[in-house]
Amino acid sequence: MAVQHTLLLQRKYGAQGTNGTVSYQGEHICHTIELPDLNNLPRISCIPVGRYRLEKRRYPKHGEQIGIPNVLGREAILIHAANNAMKELHGCIAPVTTLTGEGTGDYSGKALAKLKALVYSLWDMGDEVYLNIR
Repeated sequence: MAVQHTLLLQRKYGAQGTNGTVSYQGEHICHTIELPDLNNLPRISCIPVGRYRLEKRRYPKHGEQIGIPNVLGREAILIHAANNAMKELHGCIAPVTTLTGEGTGDYSGKALAKLKALVYSLWDMGDEVYLNIR
């Protein structure tokens, strides 16, 4: 039976964007940036709090990424690199190394690589990975 692993995303909401921190088993992995919370409106809001099972997905624009399926009323939500939520995100989550403001951060590619290394290593063991957003 597959073991379930849960990444915790703790958020702070702002008018210009939503910032967060991802941890796994109490260890800091990266920060995150998202769009502001606008009641889950497609393409302009962050996704609602909840627990989501992560899946490997292929996207024409971003290649193979960590997908977040089963978000109510939304589709094609994924975790990909971006340093400015308002300019680069349409509801997805972007990992960043450092937060520089509401919805902005630095070194997203580096943070994404770290997050993917963790998630993929768990998937490679045949386990399930969940993202708990609160």
